[in-house]
Amino acid sequence: MHDTLMRTALFVPATRPERFPKAVASGADAVIVDLEDSVAPEAKAQARDALARFAAEHPNDPVWVRINDGTTPWFDDDLALCRSLPSVAGIVLPKAQAAEHVYIVSGAGKPLMPVIESASGLRVLDRIAEANGVVRLSFGILDLMVEFGTRPQTEGAQRILDQIRFQILQASRMHGLADPLDTVYANFSDTDGLRQSATLARDMGFGGMLCIHPSQIAVVHEVYRPQPDEITWAQRVVDHADDTGDYTFRLDGHMIDLPLIERARRVLERSV
Repeated sequence: MHDTLMRTALFVPATRPERFPKAVASGADAVIVDLEDSVAPEAKAQARDALARFAAEHPNDPVWVRINDGTTPWFDDDLALCRSLPSVAGIVLPKAQAAEHVYIVSGAGKPLMPVIESASGLRVLDRIAEANGVVRLSFGILDLMVEFGTRPQTEGAQRILDQIRFQILQASRMHGLADPLDTVYANFSDTDGLRQSATLARDMGFGGMLCIHPSQIAVVHEVYRPQPDEITWAQRVVDHADDTGDYTFRLDGHMIDLPLIERARRVLERSV
C-alpha cells in the first residue's frame, strides 16, 4: 500500500512563479503547480515555461503538477514537460474520466493522482484506481455539482458529497491506494467551515485535502494531527504488540486485536 503522508496539497497557478517559493515554504505536504484551470488558454505555453525555469533553478524543491486533461490540446505538451523534469514529484490528472488517459499519464513514470470530476469518471472509477502508477485519488465537487445540477451549500449537496466521498474511499481501499484527499473548500476565509469539513472527511477515512490558500494549511494539519490521548494509547498498543509478539490482548479493560494494532500504527504515523 502507498502510504506517504499527505494531509495538504496546495495549488499555485503556474502563471504566478513568484508564488512558487512561498508555496514550497508554506508548510504544505505537497505543492501542486497548476497548468489547468487557473491558466488561460493563451497562457498555457508561458505557464509551462515558468514551471521549467523554476525546476531548473530549484532542483531540490519537488512539486506536483496538475496538467490539462486528456481531451485538451495541451495534454501532450504538459505530459512531456513533466516527464522531462526530475523535480516533478507527481502528476495530478484533472477530469479523469477515460481510463486510457490515465494509462497514458502513468507511462510518464511519475506517481499519479487522478481527480474525479464527472459522472463518467465515477462510472469507471475502478479502472482508474487500478492503473499502474496511481497512488491516491481525489475529486472535484464543484464540477460534479454543476453536472448533477446540485445546489451548493444545501442539505442535498451534502448528501451528494458524502456519497461521492464513499465511492472514492471504497475504490482507494479496494486497490491499495494511499488515503485519498478530500476536495477543496472554496471559501478560504471561512475557517470554521473548513475545520468542520476537514473533520468530517478525516472521520470518514480521508488522509487530507486539497487546499487553495496557504491559510488553510494550519487548520487542516491541526484537524488531521492525532490528539495527545490518541497518541499515548497508540504508543502503548504498539509497544505491547512489538515487545510481546501478542496480537490479542487486553488494555485498560478493552480487547485489542490486529485491526486495532494497525489503527494504532496509523495514528503514530500521523502524529508528526
